[in-house]
Amino acid sequence: MITSEQKALVKTTVPLLRENGVALTNYFYQRMLKNNPGLKETFNMGHQRNGAQAKALADAVLAYAESIDAPSVLAPMVELICHKHVSLNIQAPDYDIVGENLLYSISEVFSVPMEDPLIVAWGAAYQQLADLFITTEKSLYEQQEKMPGSWLGWRDFIVERKVKESSEITSLYLVAKDQKALPTYQPGQYITVRVTVPELGIKQPRQYSLSDSSNGKYLRISVKREDARAENQSPGYVSSTLHHVIAEGDTIEVSAPTGNFFLVNPDHNNVLISAGIGLTPMIAMLNQLIPDHGRPEGMTSRWEPLKSPLPHAEENKKQISFIHAARSPDVHAMRKEVRELADRHNNLHVYVAYEFVTDNHVPGKDYQMLGRLNLKDVPAQFLPQDADYYLCGPIPFMQHQNATLLELGIPQERIYSEAFGTGGVSL
Repeated sequence: MITSEQKALVKTTVPLLRENGVALTNYFYQRMLKNNPGLKETFNMGHQRNGAQAKALADAVLAYAESIDAPSVLAPMVELICHKHVSLNIQAPDYDIVGENLLYSISEVFSVPMEDPLIVAWGAAYQQLADLFITTEKSLYEQQEKMPGSWLGWRDFIVERKVKESSEITSLYLVAKDQKALPTYQPGQYITVRVTVPELGIKQPRQYSLSDSSNGKYLRISVKREDARAENQSPGYVSSTLHHVIAEGDTIEVSAPTGNFFLVNPDHNNVLISAGIGLTPMIAMLNQLIPDHGRPEGMTSRWEPLKSPLPHAEENKKQISFIHAARSPDVHAMRKEVRELADRHNNLHVYVAYEFVTDNHVPGKDYQMLGRLNLKDVPAQFLPQDADYYLCGPIPFMQHQNATLLELGIPQERIYSEAFGTGGVSL
């Protein structure tokens, strides 16, 4: 149990964490992975390379220190991280390794002896947080154990088919190697895939939203190829492996679906707003709301929808707005799939914003807005006041759209969001 005196000591480190938090967490990860090289197959090395994981952990440690008197305010962040941990099969003993290396890192970076009351205080604070994570994750693991068709840890899946969706995005259809049942998951949830990266010589995990609704036959992910963005950067480890190394018929490891971003109520009006690869969970939600979408072009009969719809899969006539922003039509994945749905269902309204187009793309038909998406310029019929709103895309995009929705009178409690690519595991 952490004492009030120890809480006060932890709070004295807030200025240090604000100024030097990333330096601390960078040191921590280097120390821990050097001492425990096996963890390199749990922590995404791409996020280590670009600093995203260190930044995510630094933000989490600072938030915890600032909220040490009332850690319950961190409940949304804890829930988000716990789902990520479960998808990576993080177990209780892992927290002992993290805690030991974190305390030594605080001692070594800030030049404080390990026996100092400050380190003892941080030890108590860490244990309080670790206990919260362990308890929450235990509950999530128990839910997975009870879910028919679900599993714990890693399960082998065969890449049955790869489908190019755009110049950057390819879908992978995954079927269970053991041919046993699959769980019913919520549209918007994700899985972790783990593959051997030739460049590193080790397995690497990466989380991907499921880009189709639950169907009992396969899991689909749609992966953006992460190219190098500068001369001194390398392409994404896992995305490059999935695009260029993994072939149809190959086996990859997959964790069970999880995540706390999903379609809350299919009986409401729903507005799905995305940017770039952020459309993947929105496609899953859309296919749940309109389940009779047929099978992907070129698929065999095994991909036909189930004859018995899953719970809540019956189509309703509530309004669905699908609003998507992309750099150009060339990188816009699944646009044909969505347009064909809109042509067949008059309750689905599609609105597309492109930053760049060529002369052969027709305004009003192929897209509705040229430039960055501005919801204030979107016709009001796409944005009903009584709808639930879902946002997925880069963090600046979601922050901007969230602020605009509030200005348009949409209450915060009806806005749900999921950020992708934010660094994965933080504790």
